Amino acid sequence: MAKVPAPRNKPVVEWITLWLALGCYVAWALSVFVVPLLWLPLAMVLAVLTITLQSSICHELLHGHPFRARWANAALAFPALSLCIPYGRFRDSHIAHHNDPKLTDPYDDPESNYMDPAVWARLPGWLRVVLRFNNTLAGRLTVGPMVGEVFWLKGDLAAIKRGDRVVINAWLWHLPAMVLVIWLVLQSPMPLWAYLVSVYAALAVLKIRTFLEHRAHERYPERTVIVQRQGLLSFLFLNNNLHAVHHAHPKVAWYDLPALYAGDVQGYEGRNGGYLYRSYGEVFRRHLFRAKDPVPHPLWPQDRP
Repeated sequence: MAKVPAPRNKPVVEWITLWLALGCYVAWALSVFVVPLLWLPLAMVLAVLTITLQSSICHELLHGHPFRARWANAALAFPALSLCIPYGRFRDSHIAHHNDPKLTDPYDDPESNYMDPAVWARLPGWLRVVLRFNNTLAGRLTVGPMVGEVFWLKGDLAAIKRGDRVVINAWLWHLPAMVLVIWLVLQSPMPLWAYLVSVYAALAVLKIRTFLEHRAHERYPERTVIVQRQGLLSFLFLNNNLHAVHHAHPKVAWYDLPALYAGDVQGYEGRNGGYLYRSYGEVFRRHLFRAKDPVPHPLWPQDRP
């Protein structure tokens, strides 16, 4: 298994990521201000691509790229193109998610898609039907963004009622970032409804990545996936299709992950127990209408309170 590379002298600015972020914002501006004058459906497609890409760029920012200073990375993430997810909440929950021994834990992994079986048993029947459908790829692409946002908001509202200052501050930072984007769209030739549809579609595209990033397994190194083939989705996800490589080297920039994987393919695939797919096409073929996992965690201790 490849070891984490020795830290290099990190530049003050990692220019590849910075130029990518700036290019993403330029492309987004074109999608709302220029392309709608030519053809609205094309503008919506471009908006979906740029919103998806910005979410992946935010993932890089929270891991310390392209700037050394955390505040500078947060400033670069300020425009809330997806409207829904505060950057500060994404940052804090994702860093907590990188506690690999807790991966898939329904309580300690903020990004787990599993549920405590005892909680699952108490849910109303209609909600269990929705969540079972949500555990197919077709479900993630259709109801998935709404389900994810409802559960996210439910947790954050509870934290706000408890007076959690970290959550409150994240939302106070997010609200002007969201208002700015909505105001810009209202000044543009793109109708607001078209932008909202594009946001939902972008969140659905992101669900393709998160759908199978992790699985329940007794050994935590075998919980994280590798999707081998590079293509448009791997670019939009900034190589997080090589998710096991990212979890092994969370401080490594997105553009270095493919070389790390290529340098020790057998090592990474051995470490993650062969949890891999050749491409996202294979993911669609295998899981479009067939759930990858049950909703209740299949290995969860039944006697845990």
